[in-house]
Amino acid sequence: MAFTEDPSTGTFLMLDDTLSSLKRLGMSLAIVASLGLTLGILLGSIPLLRASLSPLVAIISMVPPLAILPILFIVFGLDELSKVMLIVIGLTPMLARDLEQRARELPKEIIIKAQTLGANSWTLMIRVVLPQLLARLMTSLRLLMGSAWLFLISAEAISSTEGLGYRIFLVRRYLAMDVILPYVLWITLLAWLTDYALKKLHQVCFPWAEGADA
Repeated sequence: MAFTEDPSTGTFLMLDDTLSSLKRLGMSLAIVASLGLTLGILLGSIPLLRASLSPLVAIISMVPPLAILPILFIVFGLDELSKVMLIVIGLTPMLARDLEQRARELPKEIIIKAQTLGANSWTLMIRVVLPQLLARLMTSLRLLMGSAWLFLISAEAISSTEGLGYRIFLVRRYLAMDVILPYVLWITLLAWLTDYALKKLHQVCFPWAEGADA
């Protein structure tokens, strides 16, 4: 399936499944990172907003995403959007809470120095909080990568016509372990490569954070 063309489609099924899954995963993580970072900055920097929204975000993060998968299919349909939304809804609250906590842990001395130099709330968020949270964002995404793959495989298994999860659940009825096991190993390798890429990107972009973590 990786090196032989499928007679019915004329394509390499494993390659097509990989590209479909990585496309969904990439889109989802981009949305999760954008929303989570924005919420983390706002909740961690603005006490009034944190008091009103932080409990709501905490409650949403406790909802099992797979339990609401049928609702997502009804609301967003059976196409790509529902699969992306499952990952977004499942990961964004957890990422936002993690980044909010990181923002609240920033040393008070840094905030006071910035305010002494004339920084307003907007400047604090952009020049002080944002660089710190960008460094944490990479680490948080690495920690959430396992959950992202879980949600992706589950969504593809239930409603999809291509993808790694779809293929595994398609051939399970035939107990085709010669397909299932390589696919599982391939997913594991892809997840590890994604984690490694994020780790290297973190080291290149935020070497000062690497020293602090060590």
